[in-house]
Amino acid sequence: MVTTTTLYEGDLHCRLIHASSGAAFDTDAPKDNQGKGESFSPTDLVGAALGSCLLTVMGIAARARGVAIEGATAKVDKTMIATPVRRVARLDVTVTIPHLPSLADREALEAAALGCPVKASLHPDIDLPIAFHWGADAA
Repeated sequence: MVTTTTLYEGDLHCRLIHASSGAAFDTDAPKDNQGKGESFSPTDLVGAALGSCLLTVMGIAARARGVAIEGATAKVDKTMIATPVRRVARLDVTVTIPHLPSLADREALEAAALGCPVKASLHPDIDLPIAFHWGADAA
């Protein structure tokens, strides 16, 4: 079990604290929902968690296969909708890996990424296109 604590600081700002490490960061409501957009919004964190999870599980698979993926990035563009309720509608993900391993390694790493726990936890109504760009294709 992992525990986090969220403290509401007022003016739509929250402080999130990771209990076991003490790491902390702030959130703010987005500009289009009464906030100042001064930090990640809660729904921004959904996209950020997805990108981080994809790269983390790719890193685990890469380590097991002896493949380097350092410098890889995951860019996530979040689209919200307002009806019938305000929610995340789409997370467009572009994973860019500057190295070009073998086809078998690329397929294994992509499969690992697509099985990440955050992706598996998201509601099926969220559209999740994920594109992978490798080596020269990454430029």
